[in-house]
Amino acid sequence: MILSILMRGTAHGYLIAKIINDIIGPYARLSNGRLYPLLSKLEELGMIVAVKKTGKNVKGDRHLRSYEITDAGRERFHELMMDTTSNPGEYRQIFLQKVSVLRFLKPVERLYLIDHYTNYCQAHILHLIAEGEDLVANKGYVLGPAHLSSTLNVMQHLIDQWRLELDWARSLREQELSKTEGIEVVQPSAWSDNETSL
Repeated sequence: MILSILMRGTAHGYLIAKIINDIIGPYARLSNGRLYPLLSKLEELGMIVAVKKTGKNVKGDRHLRSYEITDAGRERFHELMMDTTSNPGEYRQIFLQKVSVLRFLKPVERLYLIDHYTNYCQAHILHLIAEGEDLVANKGYVLGPAHLSSTLNVMQHLIDQWRLELDWARSLREQELSKTEGIEVVQPSAWSDNETSL
């Protein structure tokens, strides 16, 4: 998330923390005690550099330490953006973070990620439907009528949520296609036949 913030421009630690906390809040918080070691680690890895700034918001001789992304940081940002396999259980939350910085990718890469997320949503819907059908058919499950009803209710709620996600992903795709009209969309070389059939 830090690299994606710095892709937008130079930022100081307080601003980085505010943006992250605005995104992950209201109950989750990134403390300064967690942020600054992360910034130091990214700096050690050569992905960001610290720059001292003076200006209107700085009092006296105090310098405001800001950070900029390096070429190595941009490469790592790109790798993280294109990664669709590292955290499949958390990919919904990860994709939400990616959407705001899709503009830093090529059109074909944006479509790849949106299509992947569309398939991800469909997989969840199909899984929940199949599991619900198994519950109703009582395939190895022993649930009383009240427990079955409440379980199916929760599963339907999850299906409804995933359908909303799917509709949203499809609208993102339509928006992206309207932006890229006239641009030839070529599959990236990383796409194998197996991946296109998701």
